[in-house]
Amino acid sequence: MSHRLPALLLAALGALLLAAPAAASSKQVMTFEAPRELLQDGARERTLDEIRAFGVRRVRVLMYWDSIAPSPGSRAKPDGFDGTDPAAYPQANWARYDDLMAAAQARGIQVYVTLTGGAPRWATRARRDRLTYPSAREFGAFATAAGRRYADRVGIWSVWNEPNQPQFLLPQFRRGRAVSPGLYRGLYRAARAGLEASGNGDDEILLGETSPRGNSRIVAPLAFLRGTLCLSSAYRKRSSCGRLDTDGYAHHPYSRTTGPAFREPDPDDVTMSGVPRLVRALDRAGTAGAVRRGLGVYLSEFGTQALGDPDAGVSLTQQAEFNAISERLAYLNPRVRSFSQYLMSDDDPDAGDERYGGFESGLRTFGGKAKPAYDAFRTPLVIKDYGRSDVLWGLIRPAVGVTEARVEYRNRGARRYRTLRSVRTNATATFGFRTSSPAGRRYRIVWRAPDGIEFTGPGVRSYR
Repeated sequence: MSHRLPALLLAALGALLLAAPAAASSKQVMTFEAPRELLQDGARERTLDEIRAFGVRRVRVLMYWDSIAPSPGSRAKPDGFDGTDPAAYPQANWARYDDLMAAAQARGIQVYVTLTGGAPRWATRARRDRLTYPSAREFGAFATAAGRRYADRVGIWSVWNEPNQPQFLLPQFRRGRAVSPGLYRGLYRAARAGLEASGNGDDEILLGETSPRGNSRIVAPLAFLRGTLCLSSAYRKRSSCGRLDTDGYAHHPYSRTTGPAFREPDPDDVTMSGVPRLVRALDRAGTAGAVRRGLGVYLSEFGTQALGDPDAGVSLTQQAEFNAISERLAYLNPRVRSFSQYLMSDDDPDAGDERYGGFESGLRTFGGKAKPAYDAFRTPLVIKDYGRSDVLWGLIRPAVGVTEARVEYRNRGARRYRTLRSVRTNATATFGFRTSSPAGRRYRIVWRAPDGIEFTGPGVRSYR
């Protein structure tokens, strides 16, 4: 397909970059997840200050059931234990979450909590491990306890991290049939009932938290969604389980090294370019009476892995570019309520059984050095190449409304950046325009904050 578009169409595209984001993303919130720093004394306060300086006002944290429950490795439930009472749990086990809640509240940052396993061993069917057939009833009691403890400090909850993955919930399949969706439905319903019992029924409570792709061990996200909602692959019959009450669907649309625009061949997989698939699936589920119509999508965990793992990592330059492209795709989708950055700093490359076994999606290296993605996170910029013209989209994240910035360019072979034009953002701090497209040109944003500090984003290339 040719990338040379008529001038009239390009002008329309430029106009859409300004008009569409304002309408499409007026409800979209950026969420930041930095589990190592935010749950650690000594790093928590500094990291929250850093996150707030970015212009982010929400952080996500996983609240692990077995890290709070008493005697999690025992086969026997403690005598007289009332799982709905937060005082019945070892108080030291709540401490790091208490400290995060207090520190975030002091900075005006909302905490988004994902209640998740593993389960204490005594709360599983065979009591052999912490993942296989966890008790929905006991999990609901834990949700009640968490809701009672943090009732006035949490307004958004989700249930079970990546339940379509075998490292988080077992079994996934039995005799070739996916069983984890049915297990998850029970866990979700129990957790929601527990949160309602604790007085949190008016909070946002989200379904899903699914990972992006399936295989013989992992249930693909859209197959998992249909199984959870008791729907056929054709969505033609109404749900055999009735309607599930939920306020939105959370998903982790991690992309491959081919980039966020790559379209997954399996129609049940949902990476960044496949988010419209998820929206259509939710619409079909709404029509089938399985959930309410028009559910919002929360892209609650996302990042681009850079270097490290040769199968998953891209260059540092590509990380910054892919993050921005992904955010633009989310921003232009009116059903996306939340986007996310997963990790402030990379996981320890030497932890675990293999080198680079964790995530390298941080804005900093494990040693703390800022990557190009760090500055790019403050001022994401995307350049779409249409042949003779480039169409630019940018965001000044720390700005709370209309602001001014400068877009600079550097042509191939040049040493210095020059001013292309000054821009004035719209009310959502975004801007867009069209310009000529010399081969090899790079662009960047320069923005002066109200306190006079000037921030310069990294140079960004165009993409097709």
